[in-house]
Amino acid sequence: QVQLEESGGGLVQAGGSLRLSCVASERTFSIQILAWYRQAPGKQRELVARINAGGGTDYADSVKGRFTISRDIPSHTVFLQMNSLKPEDTAVYYCNLHNVFTRDDYWGRGTQVTVSS
Repeated sequence: QVQLEESGGGLVQAGGSLRLSCVASERTFSIQILAWYRQAPGKQRELVARINAGGGTDYADSVKGRFTISRDIPSHTVFLQMNSLKPEDTAVYYCNLHNVFTRDDYWGRGTQVTVSS
């Protein structure tokens, strides 16, 4: 069973930066689709950033130019570098791995990011 563990969340002032990490226990990590989602209170979970096996990335319009998703294959870690944070970025951030063979999705438990004004 695939397990994901996020870390790096916390409290930061507007304009600051945070770097989220997610370690995945997946043997074929390098060819899977990885993503970060977030969910604010009272709102649905939304896709923030995604990276595919070829390194291609997609970002939500709200974070383009501020967030960067990346991965380190040897350590099976996906990162989300968040710069120029805004209060609107406050949410629980979740790591997601989509297994392209089984079509299963795996989720971490989430890490809280709070941005003060």
